[in-house]
Amino acid sequence: MAQFSPTLDLVFHALSDPTRRAVLARLGRGPASVGELAEPFSMALPSFLKHIRLLEDSGCILTHKTGRTRICTLVADPFSAVELWLEKQRSTWEAHTNRLEQFVTETQEPS
Repeated sequence: MAQFSPTLDLVFHALSDPTRRAVLARLGRGPASVGELAEPFSMALPSFLKHIRLLEDSGCILTHKTGRTRICTLVADPFSAVELWLEKQRSTWEAHTNRLEQFVTETQEPS
């Protein structure tokens, strides 16, 4: 699990902000320019670009310039690492709750 730690930290940090989550949701429908992505938010472009930079640094998106327009594209790889980590956590906790359920049902007095 330690092999995913830096990726997980960056992706979870990227997901910690509602603006960045909204940008990722929008990019899930396909590539978009920074201007298109910034349109629904009431913030200055330099502030919005900080969100884009963080998403890019986390590996969640790629950007490239076409003429004067910067296009953003969603990258699936970091989310695969998160999914793997979450699945491991789910398995661990399900095993704990299954053991707890077994303990409770075995220690109950018969009616």
